[in-house]
Amino acid sequence: MPERDDEEREFDIKWADGAEHKEPSARARMLAARWKENPPGPVPFRGEPEHTASRRSSRRSSGRSSSWVSTAVVLGCVAAVIVFLGYIDFRPY
Repeated sequence: MPERDDEEREFDIKWADGAEHKEPSARARMLAARWKENPPGPVPFRGEPEHTASRRSSRRSSGRSSSWVSTAVVLGCVAAVIVFLGYIDFRPY
């Protein structure tokens, strides 16, 4: 019985794929209806993202000192780990 179900399912898939008219998806229908009333404007091939400028301006307003502080903290932590590992290996006998 399961073999018959597989054969029917395969026949249904072939029948559906061979259909002349395929209904568009719900999203395609929604966009077509929206664009019929208000068509989208032209878009450049590789347009500049709009949010990039806001990140740059916010980074500049916070100052470059915060990036130096974070770099110093990271380097300090790395140096502390190196010193700690060297202290563990140093065993005076």
